[in-house]
Order: sequence, then C-alpha cells, then structure tokens
Amino acid sequence: MKVTFLGTGTSQGIPVIGSTHPVCLSDNPKDKRLRVSVMITHNDNVYVIDCGPDFRAQMLNQNATKLDAILFTHEHADHTAGLDDIRPFFFKQGDIPIYAHQRVLKSLKRRFDYIFETENKYPGAPSVAQNIITNTSFFIADFKVTPINGMHNNLQVFGFRMEDFAYLTDMKTVADEEIEKLKNLDVLVINALREKEHISHFNLEEALAFIEKVKPKKAYLTHISHWLGFHEEVQQKLPENVYLAYDGLTINL
Repeated sequence: MKVTFLGTGTSQGIPVIGSTHPVCLSDNPKDKRLRVSVMITHNDNVYVIDCGPDFRAQMLNQNATKLDAILFTHEHADHTAGLDDIRPFFFKQGDIPIYAHQRVLKSLKRRFDYIFETENKYPGAPSVAQNIITNTSFFIADFKVTPINGMHNNLQVFGFRMEDFAYLTDMKTVADEEIEKLKNLDVLVINALREKEHISHFNLEEALAFIEKVKPKKAYLTHISHWLGFHEEVQQKLPENVYLAYDGLTINL
C-alpha cells in the first residue's frame, strides 16, 4: 500500500490569500499546503480520501490516470468542493464510487444537484455510485476499511483505518471505544492545526497526546495552518517518531 499526501493544509491553504504572515511568504515548498487529502494505492487501485477545492491540481500533480473511489470524512467545503473535477475520470471510467455518511451524501446532493440528477441530466455532468457508510467496517473491492468515529466540535466526522494505516482529520474528540480500533498501527495520520487551542481541531499538544495514547510506530501531522510555524522549525521540536507531513510526501506500507 502506498499513501501520498495530496494536501496537508487547513481550509484556507497556505499561503493564505493576501497574507503577509512569514510562513505564507516562505520559499520552502514544504510550507506551501493545498487543502487536506490523501491518495491511497492498493493492488493498482487508487482511492482518495476527501475531494477538496484543490482536487484538480492535486490530480495533475500526481499524473493521476484513474480513480477507483472517493471516501469522504465529512461535508465541509475544504473536503468536498472539488467533486465536479471528477469529470475526466467519469468520462473514461463511468460512475465514480463515493463512500460517505448519509448526512454527507445529502449535503453533496444539495450542492452538486446536477451530478445526482436522474432526469434531463446535463450531458457534460459526471455521475457517482453512492455508498452509504456507517460506523461499521466495509470493503472496497478486497480492501477492508474501518471507520473511526470522531467529533469536529459538534459535527460527526469519520476517519478511516486501512490495514495498519489510519487517517484522521478534523478531529477534536475521539471516544475510547474508537481509539481501540487504532491499536497496532504502523502509521497514524492526525490533524494538528496550530499551537493555540481551537474549538474544532486538535492543536499540536492535543495531537501529540493522542499519538501517545494510540502509540503507532510512526505518526504524521496534517491539516496544518500557517500559525503552526515553519515546517523545518516545527519538525525539530517533534518526538522522533512524529513527522510533519507535506504535500507530495509518499510513504510505503
């Protein structure tokens, strides 16, 4: 299994439009972050978790030629706004399978009604194959996926475990019974927005405490804002098994 970080930034991305914050002005490519998403390649199948507003650029950056499924963590725009850009994949492959909570599918149908239209559909619009997920394991082809339930302030979100890899973003609280699903991980990816506390995201201290509780072999931080600081400086402060993810980073499991 191969995991590629397509984007590691928070909802505005880095640099933030019009910002003069030093991190936004950085020349280091690792300080430039598209909206958060990962690509997972397993047995030649390509899966993407979340499909934000930078989806087109991310697919071009990876020279992607196929897309076998999209899994959605929740309905916020920085995780869903790129759905229309599945069109090139749809034109080649047909309906693109998507996996989401029923509430998330309802939100997508409101915002992208033309994609879900069944009568008099615009011929240039893509189509999707809908799959409702609950807090129970499911399979995409032969690939087992275990949802990890969490809260993003007052909004339910899903993380996902796949083999010995788990991806959690936009988490603020995770119940103990969900943490039990994260035992014996090789790699955990978890959000760490900034140092200052935030109402709906782990800050750095909370993310590190969560990692200590889960005890993966390695952990990567994502959904990062410019307020966390320069990539190289933050990395030097992290425990030896914790890494700051960056756009384009690939890990093999």
